[in-house]
Amino acid sequence: MSLTASLDASTVSAVPGEETAVPLQVRNSGTTVEEYRFEVVGACAAWAAVEPAALSLYPGDSGTVSLMLRPPRDSTVPAGETPFGVRVVPTGEPGGTVVPEGRVTVLPFTGTTAELVPRNSHGARAGRHQLAVDNRGNTPVTVRLGAQPGSERARVEFAAQELRVEPGRAEFARLRVRPVKRMWRGTPVTHPFQVFAATEVAEGQDPVEPVLVDGAYEQEPLLPRWLPRALITAAVLVLALVGLWYALLRPAVKSAAREAITPEAVRSAAAADPSKTPEQGGPGGSGGGGGDSAGTGSGGGGAKPSGRPSPSAAADGDAATEAATPTSAQVRVQDSLGGGPNAGTALTVPAGKVFQLTDIVVQNPQGDAGTLVVTAGRETRVLSLGLENFRDSDYHFVTPILVPAGGKVTMTIDCRKVGKPVGAQAPARCAESMFLGGTMRDADAG
Repeated sequence: MSLTASLDASTVSAVPGEETAVPLQVRNSGTTVEEYRFEVVGACAAWAAVEPAALSLYPGDSGTVSLMLRPPRDSTVPAGETPFGVRVVPTGEPGGTVVPEGRVTVLPFTGTTAELVPRNSHGARAGRHQLAVDNRGNTPVTVRLGAQPGSERARVEFAAQELRVEPGRAEFARLRVRPVKRMWRGTPVTHPFQVFAATEVAEGQDPVEPVLVDGAYEQEPLLPRWLPRALITAAVLVLALVGLWYALLRPAVKSAAREAITPEAVRSAAAADPSKTPEQGGPGGSGGGGGDSAGTGSGGGGAKPSGRPSPSAAADGDAATEAATPTSAQVRVQDSLGGGPNAGTALTVPAGKVFQLTDIVVQNPQGDAGTLVVTAGRETRVLSLGLENFRDSDYHFVTPILVPAGGKVTMTIDCRKVGKPVGAQAPARCAESMFLGGTMRDADAG
């Protein structure tokens, strides 16, 4: 081999942002003039170079070049030891390449910045902020958080007292500013404050000044300014309504009540009360004279008017009331995605009965997608809906839908996409519900 190359120091330290030179000795042990080219290999190749980049030597001569290490002062180059090599390539004999190797230790440095987001806050009970701490150094740091003393009317409270921040990253710490005293009403008061982020350094490193950030919290009154005006306006409105009642509406109601008391109304009331009818000795009855009594007795048939309904009519009314009973029912059906449709029965009509369906309410609280079908009786389709078109929908029928004895009111759903409620985890299945109302009566009732 006609080439010999070696580094003066195989281990070197480099300070970020500064330049470090490492001599490289090259000797031409061949018999011809040779030119040598230099290439840096390894992780440090991006910020290292050999100067000069080429060297020509006569046979038996030696030369020196410098390996220049220039690590940048940012978080892209982490602190620690990194291996490298310098490839020395003879131009005339590429097969005789040699690669001296070494190790460079990039020294750590710290650079921390902080920002308060938002800078100003407001509220009646507390102000909320976030302190963003950015590590612009090349080594992880632990940052201690706190507030500077100075304001006795507000307290600063951090959710966490320390943050660990990796190189090139930012971490956030939540904090609240609480007033010492509550303010019920009045002009808002501004409380300035100052927080700090102090970086903890290892032994032997220079201390780092804490980063100070200014902020302000505007304390608002608990009672808004418009509340007294709203209360006064409401009181005036109530007094106006009371005055309107006593001045206009109440006399009108009394007048309408007096006008409603007519002779016909008096006679109707007397006819409804048997104790006041002439036949029972009331005013104008048989106790007043015999002519009316005789005429009544000699009349045809002796029929007497009465305000009470006959016993048979009352019985028919009670039977009609008992035969028609208000009835309601509900059902909830779930269906998995990808399977067949799933059905649920809300109501089965008993034997000897007929159900008059008048109201249906269907609900899709999750916002699912698919189809919903409501059938009544012998598979009579009442509703066919797309789930994506509604969340809550109600239907009312002027002419009731008759469901005979043994018939069922059923809801069937076919899930195509499961919805996601706001602020909740996504459910695994579609889920819909139905509420129905109507009247249950006897099958032989007219």
